[in-house]
Amino acid sequence: MAIDKEKTKKLRQDVAPFAKSDTGKSVFQMVNTIAPLIVLWIAGYMLVDVSPWLTAGLSVISAGFVVRTFIIFHDCTHGSFFKSKKANDWVGLLTGVITSFPYEKWKREHTIHHATSSNLDKRGIGDIDMMTVEEYLQSSKGQRLWYRFYRNPLVMFGLGPLYMVLVLNRFNRKDAKQKERMNTHLTNIIIAGICAGLIYSMGWQAFLLVQGVTLFIAGALGIWLFYIQHTYEDSYFEHDSEWDYVKAAVEGSSYYKLPKLLQWITGNIGFHHVHHLAPRVPNYNLEKAHKETPPLHTATTITLRTSLESLRYKLYDEEAGKFVSFKEVNEIIKRKTKGSIAA
Repeated sequence: MAIDKEKTKKLRQDVAPFAKSDTGKSVFQMVNTIAPLIVLWIAGYMLVDVSPWLTAGLSVISAGFVVRTFIIFHDCTHGSFFKSKKANDWVGLLTGVITSFPYEKWKREHTIHHATSSNLDKRGIGDIDMMTVEEYLQSSKGQRLWYRFYRNPLVMFGLGPLYMVLVLNRFNRKDAKQKERMNTHLTNIIIAGICAGLIYSMGWQAFLLVQGVTLFIAGALGIWLFYIQHTYEDSYFEHDSEWDYVKAAVEGSSYYKLPKLLQWITGNIGFHHVHHLAPRVPNYNLEKAHKETPPLHTATTITLRTSLESLRYKLYDEEAGKFVSFKEVNEIIKRKTKGSIAA
């Protein structure tokens, strides 16, 4: 999709009316998301002695509700879930504890992500590490090996959730201010207290089977959603001098068209192009904003089946304006090597 720069201002104006929170809808969403999650967790602990497999099954379902809880947390960080800043902050803290994310830390880093998404000169905060083809070709063998390890699906979606929950979310960045640091420490203390209580009363095996399995699967799903909605063949990336916010939002974020149940579980975040265009639109208005804004209908649409193709995309080719695989880059290296020998 190509957007004329002259139309970008109007596009943002067209979506602006949907950036209004509805307290009733927000409260109802909390009730139909957090309440079932707590019930599932309680049932999981009660059934451990009856059938660990049944408990594991409930943990898989719980993971879906954790993802949906994270969407509430995510909206709070944008100040879009409630009109009141205090309400967003308190619900953000609560849902941050449930999902293991420190509210202030993630809010700042995610704000930076929105301000720099698809900007080749401002990568590194709130996004998945990505090299361009040229950067990869100029890297050492050790750097290439590390990048290949990092971009391996087993690492990204297997080790990634563990690193995110146990390390990344537990420590502040060096440039964090006191409010952010204190919020992270408070979140860690509350989580540690809850975990200690559950392990003491229910046992570490039950704890891992319920909380461990739930957060691992939810983490893997969260990373997948973030990955797939910015990593597809014709995704938009540009250097700072040419970078455009609206193009980055609509051309650099996909419309992940999911079955209705999965759309509900993921809190409409599949309408990612709408979210990046207007972060203050609460999740329950994203679909409506998409449907009633015709220019957004031409955004890159990805389905469950086609989304799997993105697993092979590892590097961004600036010249071609698209993602490519390691295999394609290896062919480029071979051609350049042959050319050097011939010269």
